[in-house]
Amino acid sequence: MNILFVICGEGFGHASRSTKLARHLQKRGHKIVIAAYDKSLEFVKKQIDCKIYETCREVTLEGDGGYFDLKKTISSSAGIPKALAKSFFSVRKIIQDENIDLVVADTMFAAGAAAKSLKKPVVFITNQNYFSSLAHPDAIYWKEFGKIISGYHSRVPDVVLVPDFPEPDALCGYNFRIADKDKDKFKFIGPILDPSIYNETPSKEIVFTSFGGEPYKMPLYQMLKEIADESEDMIINVYSPAEHLPEESEHFRIIGYKENLYPEMAKAKAAIIHGGLTTLHEALFFGKPVLLIIDPYHPEQGNNGRKVQDMNCGVMLAGNAVTKESMEEALRKCLSMQPKDMQGLYKEYCGLERATEIIEGFGKQVLSES
Repeated sequence: MNILFVICGEGFGHASRSTKLARHLQKRGHKIVIAAYDKSLEFVKKQIDCKIYETCREVTLEGDGGYFDLKKTISSSAGIPKALAKSFFSVRKIIQDENIDLVVADTMFAAGAAAKSLKKPVVFITNQNYFSSLAHPDAIYWKEFGKIISGYHSRVPDVVLVPDFPEPDALCGYNFRIADKDKDKFKFIGPILDPSIYNETPSKEIVFTSFGGEPYKMPLYQMLKEIADESEDMIINVYSPAEHLPEESEHFRIIGYKENLYPEMAKAKAAIIHGGLTTLHEALFFGKPVLLIIDPYHPEQGNNGRKVQDMNCGVMLAGNAVTKESMEEALRKCLSMQPKDMQGLYKEYCGLERATEIIEGFGKQVLSES
């Protein structure tokens, strides 16, 4: 089967999970073609050997000092209709040129519509159809946006894959409001993790730290350095290539970028991360409690953080209200936690295998109709 992946480039989470799934399908004999842009495009080129196209951005997410900024995002998205049209025709041409049988759209909406227009099966990957932030949990604009997205999910894809466990263990559970008529379309397949994660042996040596390099986070790294330097039992490793990080010390180490973070996460006592779904799943696979440094204006992270706290897997702090004292208190609390053993869930809900079963099921249907 010829499969086209069209991947959102806002951050690395989409590219990370989609390339893992693409590699897995490629090993099973399927021809893979990928279309991506910006960060995802550069990431994909390093992760898989296949034909790769540069496609068009559909939505532009903007920030202010590193925080998500809705007004700037709306302003930058004034050209959304034009961007969606460009994406639609770009993907449509790739489908025709490459004789594509099925399209996997990771949060790329026009791509799904392009496939639908050519009567190709559409598998849509997402971890959200409901939006709210810690700062504005009841904002009407997020609710209306969620209705638009839900309408798309209801009409366009043949199936919607959610790379998370089903409730009550869905870390993104607060980011969904699924209508009864659509419940059969949404498949909670489990996390999409690379099989190499099973090769690691967990230990408790360091505090794993990777929560971004936005400007507002630089003082937070300085707080962590001070906490580490004053501690006798804590080594904090920072996995970030960001500029302007504090200088290294005996207990505060700048590791920088590493392509494979599984061995680093495996040896952590706890993980300080920003609340994205992929990294959360990796931390909890190894049984690591998490301290989430959340952008309070981001429409996803806060809901993930709420669920993590409900599951007693970690602690959440709003990034705009952190002090050294609150950071140390939260980190100490996190280090004392023991998340529940979720290995049974990870084995039962292997996202790679479940997604492959669904995609290959569509492939059999395509072949039977041809």
